[in-house]
Amino acid sequence: MASRPAAEILAELEPLGVRLGLDPFRRLLAALGSPERASAAVLVAGTNGKGSVAAMLDSIGRAAGLRTGLYTSPHLESYGERIRTRGEPIDDETLAERLTCVLGAARIAGLPPPTVFEALTAVAFLHFAALGVELAVLEVGLGGRLDATNAAEPLLSIVTPLGLDHRAELGSTLAAIAREKAGVLRKRIAAVVAAQPAVAAAALAAETRRIGALVRHVGVEVTVEAAEWRGLDGHRLRLRTPRALYELDLALAGEHQVDNAAAAVCAAELLAERWPSIDTAAIGRGIAGARWPGRLEAFVLPGSGTTLLLDAAHNPAGCAALAKFLARLAAPYHLLFGCLADKDAAGMLPALATPAERVVLTRPRSARAQDPGALARHLPQPASALVVAAPEAALDEALSRRPALLVVAGSIYLVGELRAAALARGARARCA
Repeated sequence: MASRPAAEILAELEPLGVRLGLDPFRRLLAALGSPERASAAVLVAGTNGKGSVAAMLDSIGRAAGLRTGLYTSPHLESYGERIRTRGEPIDDETLAERLTCVLGAARIAGLPPPTVFEALTAVAFLHFAALGVELAVLEVGLGGRLDATNAAEPLLSIVTPLGLDHRAELGSTLAAIAREKAGVLRKRIAAVVAAQPAVAAAALAAETRRIGALVRHVGVEVTVEAAEWRGLDGHRLRLRTPRALYELDLALAGEHQVDNAAAAVCAAELLAERWPSIDTAAIGRGIAGARWPGRLEAFVLPGSGTTLLLDAAHNPAGCAALAKFLARLAAPYHLLFGCLADKDAAGMLPALATPAERVVLTRPRSARAQDPGALARHLPQPASALVVAAPEAALDEALSRRPALLVVAGSIYLVGELRAAALARGARARCA
């Protein structure tokens, strides 16, 4: 039994930052008995949509009766959210015990301490192995080629839409980023690739040819015949593949989720070659049951008449997708925004702030948070924004004028903190 809580153990690893490279991590996994080999793995890489696709695929697996594991990052409220089996997060006591095991194995093997992400990835592999997980869906953390999740040998790889993000680590161009993401592909192993910007598509195509991956392209293998837009309540879809015609209910809002659902369906059909229980009915139930908190997630706040819309958009492409959704929703809204200092605020904030009736700027609770006062310079009228540094106080201020719709965006950290605050105030989800 671990003597310390998981958050305390992970806090000690936080100063190690990011470590790109697989050799020390592979040695750590070997010292743990190679738990990454215990489950069939799906690797989901990309810039935007990878968490949604992973959540949908996990939901489909559960609907088909499989013992599933889902590993995602970062979390909204607690580290345990990152590691789920059969839809349930790992409890803190088990997480602490497995972290203690991982750190002990590193010490005995004479290895450097793992980073937070490496430690949690190792815990995910251990936890999935211990619980007999059949299908492990792994969201890649950063890039692909050198990411800790890539220590698994995938049954299937997925590349969701790419954009410019983490340029310091992955490269300054879309082609360079695409080459890093393509590191999750394997020779003669199936892969699903979403529609991409032209530069990224060309780089991925060159890499898939070099690697010899068996690629299926969303838009070719699966096409969207109809998509009934239901605003905050999601979509009704008709998707066609060579195998079936699907009539699907999708609770996840936003036009981009239609394409993510198409990628998940394409991937599920490939997995059905191994697990026949992933039939058309299971795919339908899985898509209908998929939830991905903090991504165009709407809450109704009691007593205020305000709908709180949380979206973890934290790069220009994500914010553009959110802005597109809001434009189509055509409802007046107020904006509460905060982001990290290493994010492209100039490419994120104007698209959301310009149409907003009122803007409140704040800072996520992170050492890497951007000074909210500095964000104002990216607004068309900087003086029009109100700066409230503390997130909960900023939420109070944003709600003070009782807007019909309040949008919170810019940072996963900010969304997580304010989601917890809203739930503590009795907020209820529009989509249960």
